[in-house]
Amino acid sequence: MKRIAPAVGMGVAAVLILCTLIVARQPQCWIRYVRALVQGPDVPLSFYQPRELVEGGNRAPAPRVAPALEMLNAGPLQEAADYAAKFDSNALIVTRHGHIVFERYWHGSDFNTLIDSQSFMRTLNAVLVGVALDARKIGWPDEPIGYLLPQWSHDPRGAITIRNLLQMSSGLAPAGARAPFATDIASEALHRRQVGTPGSSWADQPADTDLVAMALQRAAQERYAEYLSDALWRRLGAADAWLWLDRPGGMAHADCCLMARQGDWVRLGELLAEGGRFEGDEVVAPKWVAQMLVPARGNSSYGSGLQLKPGKAAEAYALPGVFAVEGRGNRMWLVPSMSLVILRTGGALAGDWDDARIPNLIIRGARDYVPPAPRPGDLRSLVPNH
Repeated sequence: MKRIAPAVGMGVAAVLILCTLIVARQPQCWIRYVRALVQGPDVPLSFYQPRELVEGGNRAPAPRVAPALEMLNAGPLQEAADYAAKFDSNALIVTRHGHIVFERYWHGSDFNTLIDSQSFMRTLNAVLVGVALDARKIGWPDEPIGYLLPQWSHDPRGAITIRNLLQMSSGLAPAGARAPFATDIASEALHRRQVGTPGSSWADQPADTDLVAMALQRAAQERYAEYLSDALWRRLGAADAWLWLDRPGGMAHADCCLMARQGDWVRLGELLAEGGRFEGDEVVAPKWVAQMLVPARGNSSYGSGLQLKPGKAAEAYALPGVFAVEGRGNRMWLVPSMSLVILRTGGALAGDWDDARIPNLIIRGARDYVPPAPRPGDLRSLVPNH
């Protein structure tokens, strides 16, 4: 026993020394990681430092009109708000034909409250790729990433395409839990190993989105924040927003963490619901929005930055063609056939949350709602209680 004790002590000391060396190499990464663990999933916005400005157009919000003027009934809207309130929401905002028709806020928030975008950034990146295609800064959706990133110009991973990245099907190995807190996220993304065939399987991971942002930055020959501002954010009239950087002057996080006014997200929703047009102007080609809705290989529920089917839900959407922009807890449902946008912001969703409940209440509550025709052979829709 006397011989074992010193050996154990030496082993513990060696582990402590190794841990100290690891932490010393990336102290800021570990500080962020521990802070995030302590603060939980809904960290305060003050956590996201340093930041870079995304200059907006700072235009006034859309006109506010009574729901009845847009053929929406107040009862279902309030029922949807009551449902959102049960799940610790911050806001529920509904627009139709470019008018704000309903708003409810909780926890002292309002239209102008800054929130973390969560994974809404993936949709922004997909739209930005469409703008870059229109401007011929990117050649085609299936352009190999090696054409844009010199680090992979002679690397087998350079064969991964822009579309593979947008559809989360790069085949790259997933990153560890600390990767989002690294002080060099470009290096983190570029060092991901290839473990699968690009385009053959789907995996939710930040590296794919960060690589899209790196490609956009290279193609546009300007910083990501500047391109986001020039190509999209100012054109939508959104207010100034801020990106979280990995370090001062470094790379922006492109998979999360755009601090933006929560009400401004309905502008993006209106753009998508109208097939690429915003307030009558074409911002991105309609054919590209249609491409964003093409299901990813390996996961038919997702397209390029868009959720094509409800997640955990008791039923499908009440109309065909409904799709969503999804964050960890943020949700924005788009109903193109009704020019309807429904935004819910808030923390992570759990328990018995139903992903189709809010949109279906509002869709079916519209005075001009026409249920879809029953499919041939669907007896349940033709014979009650069948």
